Amino acid sequence: MSQTELRGVWLTTTDSTVFQSPDTIMTAMDFLAEIGFNVVFPVVWKQAATLFPSRVLATTLGTTPQTISQNRDILAEVITAAHQFELKVIPWFEYGFASSYKSNGGKLLQRHPEWSGRDRQGNLLSKNGFEWMNALHPQVQNFMLEMILEVVQNYDIDGIQGDDRLPAFPSEGGYDQYTCDRYQQEFGCPPPANPKDKRWLQWRAEILTDFLAQLYQQIKAINPHLIVSMAPSIPGWALQEYLQDITTWLERGLVDFIHPQAYRRDFRSYQGIINSLVWDYGKKGYLSRLAPGILIKIGNYTINPDYLRQAIAYNRSRGINGEVFFFYEGLHANNNQLAKILKTIYTQPAKFPPTIL
Repeated sequence: MSQTELRGVWLTTTDSTVFQSPDTIMTAMDFLAEIGFNVVFPVVWKQAATLFPSRVLATTLGTTPQTISQNRDILAEVITAAHQFELKVIPWFEYGFASSYKSNGGKLLQRHPEWSGRDRQGNLLSKNGFEWMNALHPQVQNFMLEMILEVVQNYDIDGIQGDDRLPAFPSEGGYDQYTCDRYQQEFGCPPPANPKDKRWLQWRAEILTDFLAQLYQQIKAINPHLIVSMAPSIPGWALQEYLQDITTWLERGLVDFIHPQAYRRDFRSYQGIINSLVWDYGKKGYLSRLAPGILIKIGNYTINPDYLRQAIAYNRSRGINGEVFFFYEGLHANNNQLAKILKTIYTQPAKFPPTIL
């Protein structure tokens, strides 16, 4: 009898060759199914480019539809291969409201400078190298909504995923003219100079929550069985730094599965995050929606095999039935060491958890 677990992995374009050809994609899906995975999260949006031909993006940029690979529809290739091995496909809109990385806003903000996020000094909003569109602006939100719904309507997917950039906005932002005017109209005063002022922080977070509500409702109107999955930063920090009010998302029923990025490089730190999540989500009845993100590789770092075993065992001991790994290439490190370990853990096939409607 198979168990019910969410066993996922993110597929990236960075430091990865998984999307190199239809054959490499097919090989990867076979590899993942053999290990025991049941869902993949392929990136489809980054650096103002898509892995599928997007008419919405082309219209926005004033170009013809093209993809990162020019003449391939990588999303369609992933769907074909993944479904052949009974893996679910949940496209991941990695960049969300970020327009570029260390590119001064990139081609999106060159085309639409009025969409730029602004900090208190009036500079283009930048955080950790990412430059941001104004996630609080209706035109920016409509662009993102239309692009996501384009995928929902045109592809045989199983859901969509946001992350720490969708819906998100650095709390240093919101000092553009549009947002300042909107705040002034509502409260009779300009936004506070302190970007983390409680009312100012919550007001902007609510705008993002309302965007997520609109996205959730429109996706479910197209297909109520599609999954809306989110991989935000850690609760608390996510609100203070990126205006992600995860507790409210869950309370309002705006997310089916949540994958907080519990990206810590030692088990004790990971355990602390899990304890906090279980305590908070368990008492509110959200534990069945939780499958934390585990960092298995980034740059020169690869997770210690013992830590990997401990993390999964601890998840199960706390009533968490699943996890998502960042990212695919980590499974191949050191002669497929982590893949071999997971195969000894995921010994039985797992049904994907039912979507909470």
